[in-house]
Amino acid sequence: MATAAQGRKLEPGVIKAQDAERALRRLNSYLEHTEGASDDIRVHLEAGAQGEALVLPRPVAEMFAALLAALASGKGVRVMPVDAELTTQQAADVLDVSRPYLIGLLDDEKIPYRRVGRHRRIRFEDLMRYKREDDQRRHDAANRLAQLGQELGLD
Repeated sequence: MATAAQGRKLEPGVIKAQDAERALRRLNSYLEHTEGASDDIRVHLEAGAQGEALVLPRPVAEMFAALLAALASGKGVRVMPVDAELTTQQAADVLDVSRPYLIGLLDDEKIPYRRVGRHRRIRFEDLMRYKREDDQRRHDAANRLAQLGQELGLD
């Protein structure tokens, strides 16, 4: 099992989409039925100890619903503590870029990092901030291109 610092990843297909969809329907139904409540949620397991319940804080159950929705649609998921530090390869994998490309981003000071001996470590939170900003830049550029196309009558 992965440690908390490394996070946990489920590749697409590891959980059957039908199983995730079933669990998602049941969880969403419960969350909708108890909307506005802030109490912990008692989960009664289908298998295991009789009469015992797993108690989850409501925000955790809501996060599970989001994870199940992704799994039900055939997507993989990754859960990572925001204070986790990643290796350059792990960070490149999260961004879906090559490690040399990521090293270029670090060298250009686009993403903060620290050195541990000869190795670089990138905070997951910093990596996600870069990703959000980069996604916004791409979105803005696409909008500008679409607007320019309309102005030039190329639509």
